[in-house]
Amino acid sequence: MPHVVVKLYPGTSEEQKEKIAQEITQVIMKGANKPEAAVSVAILEVAEDIWMQEVYDKEIKPNMEKLYKKPGY
Repeated sequence: MPHVVVKLYPGTSEEQKEKIAQEITQVIMKGANKPEAAVSVAILEVAEDIWMQEVYDKEIKPNMEKLYKKPGY
């Protein structure tokens, strides 16, 4: 604990995903005062043409009041 899931459009390289995961891990370790071994990060690609129905409508919109960073779209 904690587990972070990042969803983004396809096209990010494996190297970029590794860097994102490493940077998120560092932020969580510092901000939540957790050891590296406690943090896990998943990066899932979601096609742009289904983003709104699969991510926004199902995960973002119904949980807007729980988001600490809201999207601007």
